[in-house]
Amino acid sequence: MNASRGIPPSLFALSIFYGGMVCIAGVLGNKQVALGPLAVEAGIFAFLLLVVTSSAVAELHGAAIATRLVRIGFIPLIVSLLLTLVVLAVPASPEMDPARLSAFEMMMTGTPRIWLGGIVAYGTSQTLNVTIFAKLKGEGGGGRLLWLRAGIASVLSQIVDTLLFVTIAFWGVFPIGALLLGQMLAKVTLSVILVPPLIYLFVALGRKLDRAA
Repeated sequence: MNASRGIPPSLFALSIFYGGMVCIAGVLGNKQVALGPLAVEAGIFAFLLLVVTSSAVAELHGAAIATRLVRIGFIPLIVSLLLTLVVLAVPASPEMDPARLSAFEMMMTGTPRIWLGGIVAYGTSQTLNVTIFAKLKGEGGGGRLLWLRAGIASVLSQIVDTLLFVTIAFWGVFPIGALLLGQMLAKVTLSVILVPPLIYLFVALGRKLDRAA
C-alpha cells in the first residue's frame, strides 16, 4: 500500500462498517429468532457481516490487513463492554419509567463468562476466517471461486465460534449438547445461504469505491 495515497476508500469504509457490527452483534444477540425450524440468536446476522467484511478486506487488500482489522476490532468490542458496565453502574434518573429501566438492565446485563466467551470466540473465529480464506486463495491467487472460499471459511469459523462461546459461557450451567448442535446447524445454514452473495456485493462495492477515488 502506497503511504502517500493514504487509506484506500474501500478499506476506510469497510473498517467503519466492521467496527459498527462488532458493537451491535452483542446487543442483537439478546433476541432469539425463529427461521423455520431453526432457532438462532439474532447477533448471528451482524457476526456474518463481520465474516463477510473481513473476507472482503482480505480479498481487496490482503490477509495481513484483514488480520490487523480483526485485532483492531477488539478495541470497540472491549470499550463497548466497559461502557456498558459504567452505564449500568450509574444510578438511573428517578423520572425513568421503571419498566424501561428493568428491560434495559435485563438486556444489557451479562455474566463475566458470557462476556469472556464473546471476546474469545470473536478473536479466534474471525482470525480463523481470514486465515482459511487466504489459504484457499493461495499465493498470488486470483479472484476465482470467491463465493466458495468465503463460504468454506465462514462455515468453519462459525463452528469454532459456537464451540468456544457456548462452552465458555454455559459449560456447567446446563447441558449444552442440544444448544451446540442447534446453533451450529443454524449458523452453518445461514453461512451457506448468505455469505456467497454478500461477499460478491462487498468486494464489488469496495472496488467501485477505489476506482472512484
